[in-house]
Amino acid sequence: MWEDILRRGPGQTVAAMPEPNVDRLAETMVAFANADGGVIILGVDSSGRATGDIYPEEAEGVILDAARQCRPIVQTEWHQEEIAGGFAIFIRIPRSTELHSLTDGRVLIRTRSENRPLSGEEIQQLAATKSTGEYEAQAVPGARRDDLDEEVIAEFVARWQEKQRREWTRSITDLLVQAGALDERGRPTVAGLLLFGREPQALLPHSGLVFVKFPGTEPRGEDGRAGYGRREEIGGPLPTVIRQSWQVIMEEMRTGAVVKGLEREEQTEYPPAAVREALVNAVAHRDYRLRGRRIEVRMFADRMEIISPGGLPGYITLDNIVTEHFSRNPRIVQALFQWGYIEELGLGVDLMIDEMTSTGHPPPQFRAEPYLFGVTFYNKQERPPVARWQRVMNERQAKALEYLQRHGRITSREYHAICPDVSTETLRLDLSDLVDKGILLKIGDKKGTYYILK
Repeated sequence: MWEDILRRGPGQTVAAMPEPNVDRLAETMVAFANADGGVIILGVDSSGRATGDIYPEEAEGVILDAARQCRPIVQTEWHQEEIAGGFAIFIRIPRSTELHSLTDGRVLIRTRSENRPLSGEEIQQLAATKSTGEYEAQAVPGARRDDLDEEVIAEFVARWQEKQRREWTRSITDLLVQAGALDERGRPTVAGLLLFGREPQALLPHSGLVFVKFPGTEPRGEDGRAGYGRREEIGGPLPTVIRQSWQVIMEEMRTGAVVKGLEREEQTEYPPAAVREALVNAVAHRDYRLRGRRIEVRMFADRMEIISPGGLPGYITLDNIVTEHFSRNPRIVQALFQWGYIEELGLGVDLMIDEMTSTGHPPPQFRAEPYLFGVTFYNKQERPPVARWQRVMNERQAKALEYLQRHGRITSREYHAICPDVSTETLRLDLSDLVDKGILLKIGDKKGTYYILK
């Protein structure tokens, strides 16, 4: 399990500290508790190796001192783990239904790999919506353990073990309780019924999805009257909703082909990764308290709309939606992450924008209202697609590629001349990264080394 955490590195739910620092630890504890929770690793360097600078007795004192700086105190669970190079301390911080601050009054939130203080307005908005995540933890009246599908549970266990790289040795009931699918009395929760239910729509009738395809640009049939070309109602547990909805969308998406050199490359009407991300986000983040409306996917001749009941959660606004992350349904989100439907927390909106713009489409349009959130993709391509290898580099690497296209080769000395304010080690890592990605080829050795396009 720790290997996966170290491999992911610092991010929305992981923080690493080579040496114990009470103030920084308290800030991170508050930031995690106010967001989606996370794991703090004490005693590891940037490469994931143990520094050997922390012992359990010292860790316990540091954690207690940090907790005293939190208002109210943040709950923690910690243990020592053997890793490469020695030992490290793993501190798990659960998401809290309370609003936490530091003794100096600051309220922090986790944003990617940083702890960011909230403004007064953001604090008010977060405090007003903090408890909504508890709806998914409520037991569903009338639901029983038998209402959960054992095949779906078995699939989740297999994915969990694959993700964690270890076998679950306790009972399946314990795993379901840990995932928030069952409460302490063994009753299915809202999250449990949505994720694993045999027929979740029988008790939560609003939890499915409706797909509608219209022949034109308006919600009308071919004769101009109210109507549609295809309509599908999709139900079942959330993984089934995602899979079946994705299948219908792919069936209805137009495909074409372009010839590049001697190869024929198939292209879809919309970038699949962007659409998939919007679909998963709609399922994961919708407000399941709202009744009377399901998630809707509307496909028109010029666009696709994915609409999810419920406004933006927490302190999220259209202005900060690209850089911030907050889950309305943390248990559902975590389960879909373990399942593999969510690759990395906090990067979904970035991925949608990048996939659309890099394929020549206009960026997605986001619509936020008090009781719904929508994403609109337009199928018109405004510019030629950007090659995939050009999307995976930083600004410095892009400059190196421009130099290579003009001169045919580049050396470390020439790269440093292009980026004089950057350290030699950083530039070396840049070039090694481009070699690892198959973009550059390294020629020669030591002082005679240079690079060419592969």
